[in-house]
Amino acid sequence: MDGMLFQLFVYLCAAVVAVPIAKRLGLGSVLGYLIAGIIIGPALGLVGDETSEIRHFAELGVVMMLFLIGLELDPSTLWQMRARLLGMGGLQVALSALLIAAAALILGADWRLALAVGLIFSLSSTAIVMQTLSEKGLAGTQGGRSSFSVLLFQDIALVPLLAVLPLLASPELMLINADALAHAPTAANAVAQVEEMSLVAGLPGWAHGLVVLGAIAAILFGGYFLSRPLLRFVAESRLREIFTATVLLLVVGIALLMTLVDLSPALGTFIAGVILANSEFRHELESDIEPFKGILLGLFFITVGAGIDVEILFGDFATVLGLTLGVILLKGCVLFGLARLFRLKTPDRWLFTLGLAQAGEFGFVLLNFSMANSVIATEDAKLLSLVVALSMLLTPALFVIYDKLIQPHRSRMEPAEADEIDEQGPVIIAGIGRFGQIVNRLLIASGVRTVVLDHEAAQIETQHRFGIKSFFGDATRPDLLHAAGIEDAQLLIVAIDDRDRAVQLVEYVKRRYPSVKVLARAFDMNHLYLLRKAGADVALREVFDASLRLGAEALKELGMHPFKVEKMARAFRRHDEAGLDQLYELWDEHPDVSRNRAIMARAREHRETLAQLMETDRLQLHDRTERGWTPPPTGAQE
Repeated sequence: MDGMLFQLFVYLCAAVVAVPIAKRLGLGSVLGYLIAGIIIGPALGLVGDETSEIRHFAELGVVMMLFLIGLELDPSTLWQMRARLLGMGGLQVALSALLIAAAALILGADWRLALAVGLIFSLSSTAIVMQTLSEKGLAGTQGGRSSFSVLLFQDIALVPLLAVLPLLASPELMLINADALAHAPTAANAVAQVEEMSLVAGLPGWAHGLVVLGAIAAILFGGYFLSRPLLRFVAESRLREIFTATVLLLVVGIALLMTLVDLSPALGTFIAGVILANSEFRHELESDIEPFKGILLGLFFITVGAGIDVEILFGDFATVLGLTLGVILLKGCVLFGLARLFRLKTPDRWLFTLGLAQAGEFGFVLLNFSMANSVIATEDAKLLSLVVALSMLLTPALFVIYDKLIQPHRSRMEPAEADEIDEQGPVIIAGIGRFGQIVNRLLIASGVRTVVLDHEAAQIETQHRFGIKSFFGDATRPDLLHAAGIEDAQLLIVAIDDRDRAVQLVEYVKRRYPSVKVLARAFDMNHLYLLRKAGADVALREVFDASLRLGAEALKELGMHPFKVEKMARAFRRHDEAGLDQLYELWDEHPDVSRNRAIMARAREHRETLAQLMETDRLQLHDRTERGWTPPPTGAQE
C-alpha cells in the first residue's frame, strides 16, 4: 500500500509541476507530461519496472479519447469521411511500411524483419496527435480532419497487422526468444495470461473471423437497443456517481471485449461513441468521461517518458537518434506527398506531415507481440521501443515548429481553396465575424447544429483556435451552399461584411429555395430595404439594439427609474419599426437616402411625433407584459 501511494504521489507531483511550466513556455501539455516522465524516471530514478504495467493501464485514456471523438460524430458524418479514411489512410500505411522496410533492407536487415519494422512504424500516435490538435484548436482544420481519418484507419489496420506479423517469424529467433522469455517470467506470464483470456486463440481463420464479426455486431446491437434503456434506467435513480460508474462500465466493457477478440480497444469504443452520438445522454457521457480521459492520457504520456532506457540510449546515442530521425523523415515524405495528392492547402500539408511523422503507442504492443512470436530479437525490440518513445517525445517539438513557423503565416500563404464541407445542419451561417459569431454561439449553446461559412481565412482560423468548427469558402457560391445542405436547411443567417454580396445571396436563396427562412444583418436603413426587397424574412440593423441599450443605460445613469426607462425604450422601438415600414413605401433604392425628398419629409414628421408618443406611452397604465418588472403602482388596472 505504501509503495502504491508513493508511486501515485510521484506521478501526480511530476504532472502538477512540469505541465503548467511547459504550458507557460508554450510547449503544450503533452511535452510537459513527457518531460515529467523523463525527470521521475531516467533522471531521478523515482519509478522503475512498474512503468510498463502502468502504461498498459493508462492506455485506457486513449480508449476514452476515441469514445469521446466518436460522440462528436454521427454515422452520416463518418460515411462522408470514407474517401479520406480508406484512400489517405490506406495509402499512408502501405507506402510508409514499404519505404521504411526498404530503408531497413539497405541497412542490412532480413526481409522479414524489415517488413515487420515497416508495418510497426507505419502507425502514428493517436494519443499525442489528437490531444495536441484538440488543445491547439486545430482538430477542425482540413489538416486536423485528415490526420484523424488516417489515425482511425491505423486503428482498424491493427487487426490485420496482428494476423500478418506471426507469418514473418524467423526460425533462427525462436530459440533465442524462448530463452529470453524463460528468463523474463513477468513477460512470459503476461503472454500466457493474454492467450488464456483470448476468445480467438487457436481458432481457424474462418472461426476467428466469425467471432470478430460477432463482437462488432454485439457492440452495434447493444449501442442501438440496450445502452439507451440502461442509461435511462440508471439516470432515473438520480445518483450521479452511479451514472458515472455505468459510463465507465460501458467503456471498459467494450475495451475488454475488443481485447478478447484481438481487436483494438480504441476502435471498439469509437464505434460505440458514434452509435451514441445522437443519444439524449451525449452531453452527460462527455462530461463524465472527460476527467478520466485527461488524467489517464497524462499518465500515459508520463510513462512514455519514464520508460526511456537510458542505458541503451546513451550506449549508442548516434544509432538511436539516427533511426528516430530517419523514421520521422521517411514518414514525413510519404505524408507530404499524400497531402499534395489529396490537395490539402499548404499550411494543412505541414500540419498533416509534422503531426503524423512519429511512431505510435501501438508500436510498444506490436514490438512485444513480435518478440513473443519470434519476429524480432529481444535486443532489437528494446532498441526499436526506444525509437518509438523518442519519436513520440519529439512530436510536440514538431508541433512547436508548426506554431512558430507555419501558423503565423497561414493566412498569407497561397490562395486557399474552399474547404470540403463534411457537415450539414438545420442552420447555415454565412459570415463568422463580430456579428455572426455571437449568433453562432447562442445557437450552439442552445443545442442547435450550425454550418458556418466564411471567406476570410483569418476568421476561420480564429474560430478553430476556440474549438468552433467552421469552413472556409464563399457562401455566395451555389456549390458550397449545396454542400452545406441548403436544400434541407431551415434557416440561412446572412452576416457577411460585403453589402452587395449579402443582398445577392439573399436574392439567390429565396429564388432557388423559397422554403428556407433567411435572416440577414443590415448595415443601415438603405441596406435593410435592399435586403427586404431581395426577400429576407427578417432583416435587422446591426447597431440598433446596442445603441438603444446604451441610450437606456444613459437614462438610468441620469437618475431615471429603470421601469420608466424600459417603457420609453419599448415605445421608441415600436415607433422606429413603424416608421421603417412607412418609409419603405417611399424608398427608391438610391444609395443616398438624403436625396429622396419624400423620405426626408416623412422622417421629419416621424421625429416630431416621437417625443409626444413616448410621453403618452409613459403616462399609460401598466399592462400584463410589464408586471414582472416591478410592483405596479397602487390602483393600476388590468
